[in-house]
Amino acid sequence: MMALAVVTAGTSAIGRHLVVALAGAGHDVALSHLGSAALADEVAAEVAALGRRCLAVEADAGDEAAVADFHARAADWAGAAPAVLVNNAGIQTWAGLLDLRADQWDAVMRTNLRGTFLNTQAAARLMVAGGVAGAIVNLGSGCNKLAFPKLVDYTASKGGIEQFTKAAASELGPHGIRVNCVAPGAIATERTAAEAGDYAATWSPITPLRRVGTPADIAGPVLFLCSPAAGFVTGQTLWVDGGVFSQAPWPYEA
Repeated sequence: MMALAVVTAGTSAIGRHLVVALAGAGHDVALSHLGSAALADEVAAEVAALGRRCLAVEADAGDEAAVADFHARAADWAGAAPAVLVNNAGIQTWAGLLDLRADQWDAVMRTNLRGTFLNTQAAARLMVAGGVAGAIVNLGSGCNKLAFPKLVDYTASKGGIEQFTKAAASELGPHGIRVNCVAPGAIATERTAAEAGDYAATWSPITPLRRVGTPADIAGPVLFLCSPAAGFVTGQTLWVDGGVFSQAPWPYEA
C-alpha cells in the first residue's frame, strides 16, 4: 500500500505540479478541484504514467460538508489515513481597500483561510485516528511578510495562514504531525500573467536571482517538507521567492 497524499486545488497551475511531484515521490494522490474535470483527467493520466493512482473529487475547499466528504472518500479509496496534505487552494481579489466589497473579502477568506483550516482539521483527524505521523504544508505568499497593494483580502488571508500554521504545528506536534508553510514569490502562472504585460520582465529585475519562479520551483521545497529529511522541522515558513522579499527597499545605487 502506497502512502496517500492529498492536494487541494490539484488542477491549478501550481497544484498540478505538486500532484505529479508527489506521485513521482511514490505517493498515491487524491486531489480536489472545482469545475475542472477535464484538467483533473489530464493530471490523473500523468500520475498513472508514473505508476501511481489518482483520485479526483470535485470539492469546494471552504465548504465544511464537502471537505469532510472529500477526505473520507480519499481515505476509503486509499485504505489508509493521509500521510501528506498540501493546502494549495487559493483565490484573490484585485481591489484597493476603499473599493473592496465585503462579499469579495468573504469569498477570499472562505477559500484561503477557512479552506486551510477545514482541510487541515479533516486530514489531521484521520492522521491521529490512524496513528499516522503525517506532514501538512500550507501555501502562503510573499504577503505573509509584506503588504501587497490592492490585494487586501489576499494579504490578510495569507498572513492568517502563516499564524495558523504555527498554531496547528504546536497542537499537532504531540501526535507526530508536522505543519509548515511554503511562501512563494513571483511565480509565472496563467493567473499571474494577467497581472502585467510581461510578468517575467516586471519581476525579474527586482528579484536577486534575476528571474521569476515556476510552479516546478515550488514542488521541491514541498517535497522536502513532506519528507523524513524535514523530520524535525515544524511551524516554519520556507520562502521560495528568489530572495525578492528578503531585501529591503534601497534608495542607493546597487
